[in-house]
Amino acid sequence: MAASQEVSGSPERQRPPHAPADHPAVARPRVGVVLVNLGTPDATDYWSMRRYLSEFLSDKRVVDYPSWKWQPLLQLIILSRRPFKSGEAYRGIWNTEKNESPLLTITRDQTRKVAEGLKARHGEQVLVDFCMRYGNPSTDSVLRRLQAEGCERILFFPLYPQYASPTTATANDHAFRTLMKLKWQPAIRTVPAYFEHPAYLEALSNSVREAYAAAESAPEVLVASYHGVPKRFLMEGDPYHCQCQKTTRLLRERLGWAEGEIQTAFQSQFGPEEWVGPQTVDHVAELARQGRKHIAVISPAFSADCVETLEEINEEIRDSFLAAGGERFTYIPCLNDRDDHIRALLAIIDNELGGWV
Repeated sequence: MAASQEVSGSPERQRPPHAPADHPAVARPRVGVVLVNLGTPDATDYWSMRRYLSEFLSDKRVVDYPSWKWQPLLQLIILSRRPFKSGEAYRGIWNTEKNESPLLTITRDQTRKVAEGLKARHGEQVLVDFCMRYGNPSTDSVLRRLQAEGCERILFFPLYPQYASPTTATANDHAFRTLMKLKWQPAIRTVPAYFEHPAYLEALSNSVREAYAAAESAPEVLVASYHGVPKRFLMEGDPYHCQCQKTTRLLRERLGWAEGEIQTAFQSQFGPEEWVGPQTVDHVAELARQGRKHIAVISPAFSADCVETLEEINEEIRDSFLAAGGERFTYIPCLNDRDDHIRALLAIIDNELGGWV
């Protein structure tokens, strides 16, 4: 994809020294860094949305029901209706100037800034690119391109502060599926969860302080809203729920606030089984019924604003609070391409590149 290629640079090829004359030219050795986000449809029409949702909801890490039971329901019922609703949600936030989703725009901007930072440190030795787990630019295409440009070592960085099987694990799975098909596999490292990293917490707390300073009045409660997962995942050993709770505590301690001033909730419940809670859409309504007139909501699990934040939180969850008697709702944007967020990503990358550059 051209939007991804523009941050990669051009390969420099030559025949290896002492190789026979008919040896193919190869790119000089480099290190690659790949930023990875969830994904995006290519457009908001029915078929674009259906392709994207089919890929997403067919992932066993996302919905782990048996295929014989899930796929007929998905293909015949869910995907006959949901693309219309999802397309409408995306159209409400779509970057019409670039004809792409905000997630794609922001991830590209993050990648450009990270590439600039790494170039200042390492020159042309490190190439930076980005990919999506679902949709384009695909993981397979980006890893193959970086290998072709000489990246014998690749740092694969899922942009999820908290580890979860349906996000971090599936992104890593997909990277290794590409390696399974390559004749010459690059060495690869995957970046672990970084919710405890001081630079990430500093950027997160800075965003809260700035939002509160800009508000006409201080919100009475800050709700940290994380994407939900079935409760079964927690019981089966997925650490996501615990890492979300710890993120909230660490953020509160960084801000120097008392317990209760920040509360944890979970959004985007899907399907019939029990999910971790409380559900954000219900929790904010309950806060309003308790007499809270002004709340703020932040999304510490999202590295970039997307449909779950711009449409679900800033529209659906906002409406739930106001309809229940709330008066002012402050949405605190994701860290996106803020300079302190980029510094945090660079600090994490520098640590994980140890011994490679």
